[in-house]
Amino acid sequence: MIKSAKPVLSPGEENRNPKKNDGRGLGNALLEFCEIVYRPSVSKFILIVILANAAVLGLETSVTVRDGFGFFLRLLNHVCLVIFCVELVMKTIRERLRFFASPWNVFDFIVVGVSMLPGAGHLSVLRSLRILRAMRLITKLPKLRLIAESIIHALPSIGWITVLLVVIFYVFAVLTTTLFGGRYPDFFGDMGESMYTLFQLLTLDSWSSGVSRTVMREFPHAYLVFIPFVILSSFIVLNVFIGIIVNSIHEVSDRNNREEERAGEKAEGEDAFVAGGGRRRGGGLKAPDHPSILVFELDSLKSQLSRMEDRERRIEEMLRAKRP
Repeated sequence: MIKSAKPVLSPGEENRNPKKNDGRGLGNALLEFCEIVYRPSVSKFILIVILANAAVLGLETSVTVRDGFGFFLRLLNHVCLVIFCVELVMKTIRERLRFFASPWNVFDFIVVGVSMLPGAGHLSVLRSLRILRAMRLITKLPKLRLIAESIIHALPSIGWITVLLVVIFYVFAVLTTTLFGGRYPDFFGDMGESMYTLFQLLTLDSWSSGVSRTVMREFPHAYLVFIPFVILSSFIVLNVFIGIIVNSIHEVSDRNNREEERAGEKAEGEDAFVAGGGRRRGGGLKAPDHPSILVFELDSLKSQLSRMEDRERRIEEMLRAKRP
């Protein structure tokens, strides 16, 4: 009895389990479907939903609008929340645990999670936190995200400037309380009152007509205290704040550009790897499936090396034949 010949399989088709392939195919199909959340058109749609949801939450604060269109506004609010939840679920499926590696993804997750908390009883105050969903504009608009990242990046330097400002406040609070506290207790009666008055001078809110000229009626030389404080706090320290933030924006922008360049180089390397027989899986790279592919590549390199050796041998023979 003649046995049926075993079908010849290609290297990529050998030793494969159909059941595993079906499960793997469904998983890859789900990942590819969830990848649509990163398309520019979907991102613009989410941005429109965020703006619409912010408008709905603002309209709900009006008693007249709420009485006339309360049901419609609540319906729109729930629809927006469902869209946000679907977006986060798709991103989580696509990126898995890498989703929580990005601080902006964690921010989106917390904002949407707070919106899903019950708003009845003692938790009714949480209803007002729904407006935090409008803060998701920061994660959707690159320029706003750059400014937010720059402020966070500048926090250590801003902290030291804040320490310097507190020292200046403390010195002038002690000075003004000692000099003017007895005559003007409303302004400089104690350290707390002096700090608050100095903060008013810092904001330049009626610092001349409301505070300094009033004190100068009894103390004509009080301007020798107020003018240096205004110059130090308002014009020098606050300008240093601005300079630190501007410098931080440049640093963060340069860092983001370098990361984009490295990501582009990595993508080119992955494409070259895939072209050489490897393949991507789950956002990473995997070596060629079958050893025969590597054997074929090795044989190809050996044949190229053999041809180069033959060519070199022929050149040497030609050179020896030309010698006298």
